[in-house]
Amino acid sequence: MNKTYLVTAGPTHEKIDPVRYIGNYSSGKMGFAIAERLAFLGAKVILIAGPVSLHCQNPTIQRIDVVSASEMYEACLLHFPVCDGAVMVAAVGDFAPMVVDNQKIKRTSENLFLELRPNPDIAATLGGIKRKDQILVGFALETDSDEEKAMLKLHKKNLDLIVLNSLNDKGSGFQHDTNQIKIFDKSGLIFTSGLKQKLEIAVDIVNKMSETEDFLSGRR
Repeated sequence: MNKTYLVTAGPTHEKIDPVRYIGNYSSGKMGFAIAERLAFLGAKVILIAGPVSLHCQNPTIQRIDVVSASEMYEACLLHFPVCDGAVMVAAVGDFAPMVVDNQKIKRTSENLFLELRPNPDIAATLGGIKRKDQILVGFALETDSDEEKAMLKLHKKNLDLIVLNSLNDKGSGFQHDTNQIKIFDKSGLIFTSGLKQKLEIAVDIVNKMSETEDFLSGRR
């Protein structure tokens, strides 16, 4: 596989003060599994990782560590143009505090109110600049109206594929070694997995990416 892929993984942390942040429960396991699978097949992989405790097994993976959504955004914009595609697995924070305190916020008896601003939508931004020879894969983690929301994201963000997993499926989502997914392209549902190890799910996703690239190549 003589190609280059960008993969994002893990959460982002948005600082409130020097000791606190807004984050989520993403472990980064799914993104790292996809990066490892692509590298195993011979692809050059640029892995942009949020704050996780995972390590790359394949020494050819180029890992770039970031913390915030804005840092991940800048790294993706820098590297995406030289890639054949991107797999946006990271659970990027949707919001960040408007103001970050330089000192630790002290406990008081009063309520604390945080004003949040929206973070840039990385997948949508890449979808807006994506070339016809690039493939863009997104992820959706939903709790209700799963398939409808996944398809809406796919079209709105100009994705070629979207991988859906649901917190309603036992053993899938954040922190687990297993996952259960559905994959959609612009025509609708094209793949459903059972509950598998994330390394096995990575094989399924990369296979569908390859099939989609072949299809898109035939249309160019």
